[in-house]
Amino acid sequence: MKVLVVGSGGREHALGWKLAQSPQVTAVYIAPGNGGTALQKGLYNVDITNLHALADFAERNQITFTVVGAEAPLAGGIVNLFRSRSLEIFGPTREATQLESSKDFAKTLMKCYGIPTAEYKTFSDANLAHAYVQEKGAPIVIKADGLAAGKGVVVAQTLNEAHCAIKMMLTEHKLGAAGTRVIIEEYLQGEEVSFIVMVDGKHVLALASSQDHKRLLEGDKGPNTGGMGAYSQAPIITPQLHARIMREIILPTVRAMEQEGLRYTGFLYAGLMIDSQGNPKTLEFNCRMGDPETQPIMMRLKGDFAYVLEHALSGTLNTVQLEWDQRTAVGVVLAAHQYPYAPRKGDRIHYIPEQTETVVTFHAGTTLVDGKLVTSGGRVLCVVGLANSVREAQSIAYEAIHSIHFNGMQYRRDIGCRALNCNH
Repeated sequence: MKVLVVGSGGREHALGWKLAQSPQVTAVYIAPGNGGTALQKGLYNVDITNLHALADFAERNQITFTVVGAEAPLAGGIVNLFRSRSLEIFGPTREATQLESSKDFAKTLMKCYGIPTAEYKTFSDANLAHAYVQEKGAPIVIKADGLAAGKGVVVAQTLNEAHCAIKMMLTEHKLGAAGTRVIIEEYLQGEEVSFIVMVDGKHVLALASSQDHKRLLEGDKGPNTGGMGAYSQAPIITPQLHARIMREIILPTVRAMEQEGLRYTGFLYAGLMIDSQGNPKTLEFNCRMGDPETQPIMMRLKGDFAYVLEHALSGTLNTVQLEWDQRTAVGVVLAAHQYPYAPRKGDRIHYIPEQTETVVTFHAGTTLVDGKLVTSGGRVLCVVGLANSVREAQSIAYEAIHSIHFNGMQYRRDIGCRALNCNH
């Protein structure tokens, strides 16, 4: 089998790393990949981002199937294109990707089908948006309607912050087309979790639960980012809560999409808020796996991932059972200088430790220049430790981080802390 993974982040490195372990897989191509995938045994970078050129590549190289990691190609219609050329691909169509590419679409669908979510209103007029915020008060959440690479959500603790967010999106157009409409949402309190499943159009297979840390600074302070680290398993997701999320959120969403004539295939990520009574509400949907959640999830997944994807593509996910390492994986993101505002590129990266059974460094914003690894994006690396407890997994990850160095490197020292609080 030859497999193609589309994307360039830590998520794609982790997917490729896991697929390369399959005894059936002879080569994993990553398009366009990064510095880490270039160096990883069994992975081969392909410097193509144009969707038609990717389809040509898949045809020419007799790729068995393609897995889409990143959201932009999905929104661009890569699945529609590949299917039109009879190429096997795992992901949702452009139309189904609206669940992620339009927050307004997702909120309307949830409202219509009674899927639990926060109260909201959509605005494209800045004056009306300002008036609504003034009426509702803070804290309140302002979201760009379109894809904004994890930067489109402002959790405003004050009215001033809310007005600034509206101005930034609707008046100053700082997020471009993504911010021409905003969703203003009630602020939900509780604990945020990531619930990721695979969908074959009809059947749903849940992956291990995980939690990520969105804020830049320790203690969940500072601006929202794409994610500063994640761990799996999330102790807050008990078997009872897992069953309830499947029953009240995931399955109704898949059925709602089918009723709308948008049969869903691919990964489906529900960002959920669990309140103090243990009730789940949907914050957002993503039409792909999370980054950095994929890294600890793939570290814990046992068995042949290519085999699972074959079943997902043939509509037989109901015949598959996933096996998980009972240990905990904690992944810590190392970010570039001045991330998330204006991350600096081109800093030389030194001393990445060797991969072992209990620690792997996945690359995201890295590239090779004259054979040397340098930073090329905001989130540079994700170091994942695997151990019997959260505390042990933390210490494995942080010990590995102590050897890594690049100028301006920043990271949180408390990834996994929520799980420790859950265990008290």
